[in-house]
Amino acid sequence: MTTTPIRVLLVDDHAMLRAGFRTILETQPDITVVGEAATGADAVAQASALQPDVITMDVQMPDMDGIEATRRIVADPAVAAAIAIVTTFDRDDYLHRALEAGASGFLLKNADAEDLIAAVRALAAGDGMLAPEVTRRVLARFAATPATGPVVAAPAAPAPATAPATVLAEPLTEREAEVLALLADARSNAEIAGALYIGEATVKTHVSRILQKLGARDRVQAVVLAHRLGLA
Repeated sequence: MTTTPIRVLLVDDHAMLRAGFRTILETQPDITVVGEAATGADAVAQASALQPDVITMDVQMPDMDGIEATRRIVADPAVAAAIAIVTTFDRDDYLHRALEAGASGFLLKNADAEDLIAAVRALAAGDGMLAPEVTRRVLARFAATPATGPVVAAPAAPAPATAPATVLAEPLTEREAEVLALLADARSNAEIAGALYIGEATVKTHVSRILQKLGARDRVQAVVLAHRLGLA
């Protein structure tokens, strides 16, 4: 059985970095790089034209930064790409703003090739991904942000990750709370399954229910909301 390769758009104003990412990703039979962009404005245009599954997005770029580009792409109902911010993490506020803009993942530019490949596959599968080095720093900022407004059902089109919550539409079960706590510790489905002695299919079911109850778009937003609610 053949599967359609994951379509990736690379966004960075450094051509050498884009070339390096392309070389790494195209060694994988299930990933293809469909385009490159050197500016935020070009990224917005190419996201619409190329319809990638995943976008790797730099932050500091000419004419429009990656955070604003992320916000515009996520707000476009015709584009379904998941966006991973790729940064040197020089400034925590970049990551805070990027989560609010709707990014689903973060990767440091000094990450291993295997981490880049794993991030692309995770985002294409609908999972969020935070680099372990930044997880606690990012979540600490969101946990300190007061939440307002009720939990609402996840919209059909991606929405910015600024839809914080104060109450759950439906309480989490004890098992869902355990799964959420492990998600907040940046565990993969396989690691959660091993920790709780359950199957990965069961973990996926729990994660889907957690997202529904939190009104979250993906795992990253679920963890952010969980910290705001004091659930993780």
